[in-house]
Amino acid sequence: MRIALGVTYRGTQYAGWQSQPQGRTVQDHLEAALARIAGEPVRTICAGRTDAGVHGLNQVVHFDTGVQREPFSWVRGPNTYLPPDISVQWCRPVPDSFHARNAALGRRYAYIVLESPVRPALEAGSVGWVFRPLDGEAMRDAAALLIGEHDFSAFRSSECQAKSPVKTLREIAISRHGAYWRFEFEASAFLHHMVRNLMGCLIAVGAGTRTPQWLAEVLAARDRRLAAPTFSPDGLYFLGPRYDAGFGLPEQVASLAWLPGDR
Repeated sequence: MRIALGVTYRGTQYAGWQSQPQGRTVQDHLEAALARIAGEPVRTICAGRTDAGVHGLNQVVHFDTGVQREPFSWVRGPNTYLPPDISVQWCRPVPDSFHARNAALGRRYAYIVLESPVRPALEAGSVGWVFRPLDGEAMRDAAALLIGEHDFSAFRSSECQAKSPVKTLREIAISRHGAYWRFEFEASAFLHHMVRNLMGCLIAVGAGTRTPQWLAEVLAARDRRLAAPTFSPDGLYFLGPRYDAGFGLPEQVASLAWLPGDR
């Protein structure tokens, strides 16, 4: 049978999602915990691979197993063996047609930025940081120029393995909550480092070092060298994928309400 899980994790201590030989990834820890419950090796496929330092709030994975367990056992069991900063949130049996990555209709990320003259302490690793005041209207004007289907080569990592740089960016919502800014992105899919590279450019516009129109010029040029440096991974959260409602998978988990400006 095929099982889908929702997983929340703090990415600070891990070398990203995807399994690596040294075993310091979220996938390695999750699969090891699942194997202890299943009594056999378990291989997971995720909705969206996250980089080192990036957090996941409702990462969705699926795996196949012949082992019969109650859904709550696939939640509480692995959580017994997982580190405290990784937690399975929910479990649903799904049809064989479900695929955590290929069935996703869209993906959502949020980036949280602290605007403060001094660096964060309590929030270190959980937020990005800017010491210059940001202009929200300028950033929204710039963001509006990115919406739609475009070639996002200018915001693509040199290590990106995506077959095409053309993606549909459906929404960028920017809001302020006290000293914190929330940037929320939704797209059909994202290129490697795409959100962090967009963030670097939006922050440059917000800080007044670039104009909103500059971002349209960078997009049209399709040249990564013209864009701003890649922004820190610290404040980046994978909010989760969107699927056809027929699969009945939760889009909300408790940790989503922990972020400033939860919608």
